[in-house]
Amino acid sequence: MTKLFNDPARFTEDMLVGFLDANARYVVGVPGGVVRAYETRPGKVAVVIGGGSGHYPAFCGTVGTGFADGAVVGNIFTSPSAEEAASVARAAHGDAGVLLTTGNYAGDVMNFTLAVDQLRSEGIEAAYFAVTDDVASAPQGEETKRRGIAGDFTVFKCASAAAEEGLDLAGVIRVAEAANAATRTLGVAFDGCTLPGADHPLFTVPEGHMGLGLGIHGEPGVADEEMPTAERLAHTLVDGVLGDYEAADGAAHGTRIAVILNGLGRTKYEELFVVWGTVSRLLRERGYEVIEPEVGELVTSLDMAGCSLTVMWLDDELERYWRAPADSPAYRKGAAAQSDSAAVRTDAAADAAAPVVDLAALSDDEGRAAAARIARALDAIATMLAGVEDELGRIDAVAGDGDHGRGMVKGSTAASAAAAEAVADGAGPGSTLAAAGKAWAAKAGGTSGVLWGALLTALGARLGDTGTPESATVAAGMRDGYDALIRLGGASPGDKTMLDALLPFTEELERRVGDGSDWQDAWRAAAEVATDAAKATADMRPKVGRARPLAERSVGTPDAGATSLAMCARTVAESYARSAKEDGK
Repeated sequence: MTKLFNDPARFTEDMLVGFLDANARYVVGVPGGVVRAYETRPGKVAVVIGGGSGHYPAFCGTVGTGFADGAVVGNIFTSPSAEEAASVARAAHGDAGVLLTTGNYAGDVMNFTLAVDQLRSEGIEAAYFAVTDDVASAPQGEETKRRGIAGDFTVFKCASAAAEEGLDLAGVIRVAEAANAATRTLGVAFDGCTLPGADHPLFTVPEGHMGLGLGIHGEPGVADEEMPTAERLAHTLVDGVLGDYEAADGAAHGTRIAVILNGLGRTKYEELFVVWGTVSRLLRERGYEVIEPEVGELVTSLDMAGCSLTVMWLDDELERYWRAPADSPAYRKGAAAQSDSAAVRTDAAADAAAPVVDLAALSDDEGRAAAARIARALDAIATMLAGVEDELGRIDAVAGDGDHGRGMVKGSTAASAAAAEAVADGAGPGSTLAAAGKAWAAKAGGTSGVLWGALLTALGARLGDTGTPESATVAAGMRDGYDALIRLGGASPGDKTMLDALLPFTEELERRVGDGSDWQDAWRAAAEVATDAAKATADMRPKVGRARPLAERSVGTPDAGATSLAMCARTVAESYARSAKEDGK
């Protein structure tokens, strides 16, 4: 159990205070995480890693020469927001672009992808890559669906070494892709981990058993097996990892490999060495040469008891990057001296700050009037959602974690406040919706917050900041929002998500506007279509997300995300009807 904390809600913030003080020669803090204490040298691509905390030394412990340039630090097992990711990337960026990379988790993928979009809009060349090494999380042929676990380390290390060597952004991405394709991991858990302040673990393992195929965010294994000896465990791990890669079509099966036997937080080093004795023998008996193995804690999961085996098959280039020196707070290899020409950061917070924009200079009188109506609609949404929070939570709890109502209230409240502030600063429709979207994504948590943030931001980008939006522009903006969610979320209509209400809404809005209706009338009709579509999701089985394993239980209950979207659509229609009456007075 995690026993040492002050306020559990501030565990990550308190951890960072101590980490930064203890490692001041390596790192400095910025909003959202940490960056190297020295500025990125000219011509060097910056590599920014990250995700939720609870995995130390991943991720902030590997920021330093030869490894990462920055790490985004979310709350325990929780994706950082897009704004936090963009903040760290800005501070880490020099003049040659930045690669953001995480494990393959929905929240991380969405938020870091949005951060890349934001950085590009600011003129920073940026790209994102997700690691997919966990053989237990998806079968062969579906590797893109796999999670990133301890294999994060090999991919991050090689990409960082490539950047240190001077490759351009395209080259660093290519190395990350090659390292990921050559990496496989399988993990086991002997006991679950406990969040700070909690009185029970996130999962338990039956007495005398182990969970095979665990995740690193407190997820249990995919199957329980009898607890083996160290030797039998070594056989299970080696067979699982080698078997998956060796059976892959088209894989280059070289004989030189980098190997990590990783402890998850509570398994002692002595135990790991006992397992490693057999693992190394088995690998050599299979004809492999092990190159600079790592045995210890590199990607943990708080106090989880367990371990994982990671293997990366090496070609000459990957071997060079795996062997390359590194010097960071928690990982050192060889002699990785900081360049004498590197400048110490003098104002990291300023480096991380988003460009300041004079919102009033971007808009005109008509745009400011339109923005005020948008702010009133967002305030109405926040008020409405506060009244249905319990209902949405009840719907979500049938096959989810029951937090949809709370997340929607937090997100919409923050969005309403941000919109009001933008309007007070003279913003037009686009900037008002962008501010609202950023606040919704940052405060709501979960995937719905990211998706709503993306929806509002895409709509705002289409509307712009001047003039009164035309009906065709509003319809096109909603289509842009739908397309953004498809790109970010990885879901499709029919998967029982908010898309099953958003697509019918968007299509009806487009149809009616195309037939000559003004957008307000078309919106009201489309909101009714969305309401009917949301109700129809009760007959569907979820195919993505946390509800997927409980698909049968979900039948008979509508999707919470589709339901809340339809509610918001109706509320916007009602708000604009009230505004029309008031404007007519």
